[in-house]
Amino acid sequence: MSYAQAEEEIQLDQTIDQDPHAAIRDEVRKLCADFPGPYWRDLDREGAYPTDFVNALAAGGWLAALIPEEYGGSGLPLSAAAAILEEIQHAGCNGAACHAQMYIMGALLRHGSEAQKRLYLPQIASGALRLQAFGVTEPTSGTDTTALSTTARREGDHYIVNGQKIWTSRAEHSDLMLLLARTTPREQVAKRTDGLSVFLVDMRAVKGDSLTIRPIRTMMNHATTEVFFDNMRIPADALVGEEGRGFRYVLSGMNAERILIAAECIGDAKWFIEKSTNYANERVVFGRRIGQNQGIQFPIAKSYARMRAAELMVSRAAALFEAGRDCGAEANMAKLLAAEASWEAAEACVQTHGGFAFAEEYDVERKFRETRLYQVAPISTNLILSYLAEHVLGLPRSY
Repeated sequence: MSYAQAEEEIQLDQTIDQDPHAAIRDEVRKLCADFPGPYWRDLDREGAYPTDFVNALAAGGWLAALIPEEYGGSGLPLSAAAAILEEIQHAGCNGAACHAQMYIMGALLRHGSEAQKRLYLPQIASGALRLQAFGVTEPTSGTDTTALSTTARREGDHYIVNGQKIWTSRAEHSDLMLLLARTTPREQVAKRTDGLSVFLVDMRAVKGDSLTIRPIRTMMNHATTEVFFDNMRIPADALVGEEGRGFRYVLSGMNAERILIAAECIGDAKWFIEKSTNYANERVVFGRRIGQNQGIQFPIAKSYARMRAAELMVSRAAALFEAGRDCGAEANMAKLLAAEASWEAAEACVQTHGGFAFAEEYDVERKFRETRLYQVAPISTNLILSYLAEHVLGLPRSY
């Protein structure tokens, strides 16, 4: 059975199982066809943001998938959002330019006031506003979120924000930022997770004044930045939910984030496997196709098997999430397994292409750099293993 036939079998299985997202996948693939490799290569070379691509997704309603219909969105389940992002990556595009809008949305949907939802959600759904920036990580605290030092002090009907964030991707291309800041000093709280609050900041009112954004050039075109707050005044009604409960609000959205990132990794893996298979079937060396060599076959076949296994975990995690059940372990395992599967497929793709893998025109080196990120972000492999060791296996806490 060829790779193409295997894919047909999977599609057949999905038809038999009445995959509710088959039509979504088809439409996303059609949209992505308008943004082929040369489009992404030019952006990558210039370090530019894919504005046209993001606008096309917004115009098609794909970025509003998780927004309820009453606020102008599609009201789709998380598995539909995962299908959208997977197909974007599978097509060779890069959903990292806009994926945050999907998983940031949860904090506003679950904990925002009705006034906040009425004000912002319809504009986000229409594409008039972008909610792409997530201000959590800081230079000194890293993934130890409870140690962050950015403060928000209440002063009348405003909060005064001071501090710094790093790896705040898309801040330059977003209108709104979901910001986590300390509202009660750490030494005054009973638990280290207390005293943190979430704010929905309208950056249009403070950019270039009390909010400074500095781009960070990285090995992939990820539009990431560091952000500085200097006595930034934001209205008190920018607070999302209750003061001091922000860590819980952010934590509640992390499972969705992991599942969606995992779906992207599955899409990346599929792209690499297809690219490898096609090249191995076409490339002739020593008078025969290189795909006949087991040294080429086995790494591709192994990455295919691992991708399919990871895909099942992503599906399982999404199903638990949609059922309202605890899916912390499954979401973390989905991200871990999918990121490893995409990286293994990337390695196989580079080895299959040999020297041509490093040529821009093949897109392999670009996708290779992009998918490497997910071994580190949005949560590192080691932290996932620590979580599983402690919360699933009952081993002592390691940090």
